[in-house]
Amino acid sequence: MIGTIRKHSKWLWWVIAGLTIISFLYWGAGPSARSNGRGGPVDYGRIYGREISQQDFVNAQNEYKIFYRLHYGEWPDKNPNLSREDMVRDIYLHLLFDLKAANLGIYISDKEVDRAAVDMLQSYGRNGQAVPIEAFVKQVLQPQGLTSEDFQRYIRHDLAIQQLVQVMGLPGELITPQAAVAEYEREHREFSVQAVFFSASNYLSGVTVAPGAVAQFYTNNLAAYRLPDRVQVNYVAFSLSNYLASAKAELAKTNFENEVEIYYHQLGPDYFPDARTPDAAKAKIRDLLIRNRASLDASEQANAFAQAVFAIEPASPDNLAIVAKQKGLVVHSPAPFGSAFGPQEFAAPAEFVKAAFGLNSETLLAGPVAGPDALYVLALVKQLPSEIEPFDRVRSRVADDYRLREATQLAQRAGTNFVLSLTRQMAAGHTFASACVAAGLKPQALPPFSLLTQELPELGNPTLLALFKQTAFSTPVGHASDFMETGDGGVVLYVQSQLPLDQTVMNAQLPQFTAKLRHARQNEAFNEWLQFEASRELRNVPALRPPANGPR
Repeated sequence: MIGTIRKHSKWLWWVIAGLTIISFLYWGAGPSARSNGRGGPVDYGRIYGREISQQDFVNAQNEYKIFYRLHYGEWPDKNPNLSREDMVRDIYLHLLFDLKAANLGIYISDKEVDRAAVDMLQSYGRNGQAVPIEAFVKQVLQPQGLTSEDFQRYIRHDLAIQQLVQVMGLPGELITPQAAVAEYEREHREFSVQAVFFSASNYLSGVTVAPGAVAQFYTNNLAAYRLPDRVQVNYVAFSLSNYLASAKAELAKTNFENEVEIYYHQLGPDYFPDARTPDAAKAKIRDLLIRNRASLDASEQANAFAQAVFAIEPASPDNLAIVAKQKGLVVHSPAPFGSAFGPQEFAAPAEFVKAAFGLNSETLLAGPVAGPDALYVLALVKQLPSEIEPFDRVRSRVADDYRLREATQLAQRAGTNFVLSLTRQMAAGHTFASACVAAGLKPQALPPFSLLTQELPELGNPTLLALFKQTAFSTPVGHASDFMETGDGGVVLYVQSQLPLDQTVMNAQLPQFTAKLRHARQNEAFNEWLQFEASRELRNVPALRPPANGPR
């Protein structure tokens, strides 16, 4: 069973744990920063009634370091975006999982530990041969103060945790064939729908714009014309795309395809649901490994650049441009931006925006800041406080906003009145089509769609798709929906029919669909268990408790 779990999870549960921990837990300073207030020993708390010792915490911390190195290719203290609080949180999660597994009597044999160690160390070897554990310990672990005992304990606990996930997620796997068929039909059933749109653009000509009304609209909506706190920065980007070719070339000099095969067999064919063939799954693994290598190369260059910038005294935003000129790098200068949307010039990751707003008169430089596609080194240009734009500066925009508001209200009144008329006419035996003709409206036939439909270009606005699906699947066949307001008016849907499912296709897809459904339900069941256990067992751990004066 352990082999099956490893095949389908591959670190998945650490990721789940990191994403689903409840918001009311406060991840404060680590245990090393918390004592009894009188210089006494640190209180590491209790989990499942057992007092956590300093050695327990140290062991779990060492295991976390090994996990992080194996999973991310670097040690946690090398990631500038990983805080001490994040590490302490994950270490206590590991302790919780480990103690729960022990309480349930989950046992991992030495043979299973040895087998898992060989699997892990194969990724460090050549021609599918595992690196000897002695070499791994000497070259990788010992420089970090870690031992072979730490590695073996990490493997044992990791396998136990994976069994724990299997056990706690088991209720989610208990899906009958009838329930799987019903869920398949619910998700794949397509509906034929007609829609009548009431768009503000069709009512703009009916709006009279009086100067006094526009001025009053501005006064009543001052908050809409308030510019937020803004910041302007210069930055140098180290884009992963610039390193992909060299990463691919370097990996080609190694046993790259063998490594791809190893990862494929470790992850299993179901790890990439959208990869329909082994070759497609291996292509995704190949791309991930190339990106990881490119990320390491970009990180190395970004770190070297940042060190050169930070080394110049005194610290100054101009140092960014000085070093960039020396190294032949481009300095980008986007316009001032707020924290809600970031720069208009490019789709900046959240980490970039957060770092930019962390700059001030004392912290003039930041980075490298890692995003999904690049690393950035930033320098502060200026900070701009919030302000309301004067009416004279935004008069034209205010007039457009006023006109749109009035047109939207006209469209929504028309839609509401149409539904009232439609209800009376259909009750009297008229059809939806004849009611539309009587109102001078032309319904639009939409392509059939199901709950799985990802896009419907005919809607124009992609954000409407979720509303359409929810409304269509809650409206009986042969009936019209209520008027649904949208940002620029509204819409009425008429559900004509449910389309029959292709039984041949359903029978072919049902086994894979059932397996994915069970896997998803297993995740849900495990996460529900985790929410409950963490809220109960970690709430009173001192290192995770808010300080007496409240959250920082």
